[in-house]
Amino acid sequence: ADSQALYADLRTTLFTCIRACADPDPEELSAFTDLYGPLGLLLTFQVANTEDCTPKLQAHVEEFLQTFGLSNAEIKIHLKFKWGQQTLERDLRVKRKSRVAMGDQPPLTFDVTCSAQPPWAVKERWCHGGHPVRGGRLALSIPPPAMDQGVFGDLRVQFVTLLRPCVLQYPNLPTELTHIQVLVYSPSNVPVPAPSHFFSSLPAALDCQQLGLDRIHCSSYKDLVHSGVVFTVEQEHWDDPVHESAHVPVQQSLLLFLFLQHDDPFISEVTDFIAAEMLIEHHLEDILSNNRQAITAAVQTELCNCLKAQNRRKKRQETLKSAAAVILSSTISIVSSSSNTDFRNTCLNSMK
Repeated sequence: ADSQALYADLRTTLFTCIRACADPDPEELSAFTDLYGPLGLLLTFQVANTEDCTPKLQAHVEEFLQTFGLSNAEIKIHLKFKWGQQTLERDLRVKRKSRVAMGDQPPLTFDVTCSAQPPWAVKERWCHGGHPVRGGRLALSIPPPAMDQGVFGDLRVQFVTLLRPCVLQYPNLPTELTHIQVLVYSPSNVPVPAPSHFFSSLPAALDCQQLGLDRIHCSSYKDLVHSGVVFTVEQEHWDDPVHESAHVPVQQSLLLFLFLQHDDPFISEVTDFIAAEMLIEHHLEDILSNNRQAITAAVQTELCNCLKAQNRRKKRQETLKSAAAVILSSTISIVSSSSNTDFRNTCLNSMK
């Protein structure tokens, strides 16, 4: 009964461009369950205006579901589009998962699949996933306009970071961070649009020197697909036309999850939970701006903690590089000053 009420409410409140849809064909549904197992939830809807059913819309829906699956990896999603005589199916399965305890909240299972290929110097033990790390939790104050609209109770944000690909097995492998993607999730763990004004001004408030980065700027804001905001990290050597293949660093990306958590003792019905979350999403820009200083400091801390290993690796490599130059210079001096021809030839051949 609760699932039926939820489904009905979703149809009437969240999908403004859809209309009633006939039930799936029983034989087709039976064949599907035989292949994939029993259904946990079947959500079907029909677009009212068939002109809206474009490849762009399909891409938006698919990307939204992929973003949803990043922190709901235990849920198997099968997406099927039908328009005219055409059918498009996507089986959004997760290859690698990682379960993270969330304190007093239910644990989350993350999709840590990483498609990055190992560099040529790596022969084995390459990690094909990532390791999400639960960070701090920050209490948020609710601004008066949101309270006037009915947002009450306790509101918090839980931070989780995921750096990919993992290079922990190779401490001497050079790396560089290229992108930071910020994803915001509602209290029911559904991705919501990241407020553009708040996050577009965030890079200017971060201490890049403390993070060990040169510059961060907002490169894209993907509000339509609920896949967050992307920051590009620029490094000084990016403008160099040529890199030696042996010294090309492994490019990494960082996912920063912001999970909103909301507790209101006066809410008990499913429809009330949905209404409260819609209000929070509607006022999210104001809520984040009202807590700007605290959130900025928390993001700075999370990024620092996540990039500690990378910065230590970078300093260690700089030390080794400086030492190698001194060692090489001294070795060449010793070899070249030797009067023993056999010794010089043996050393030079070994150095080649």
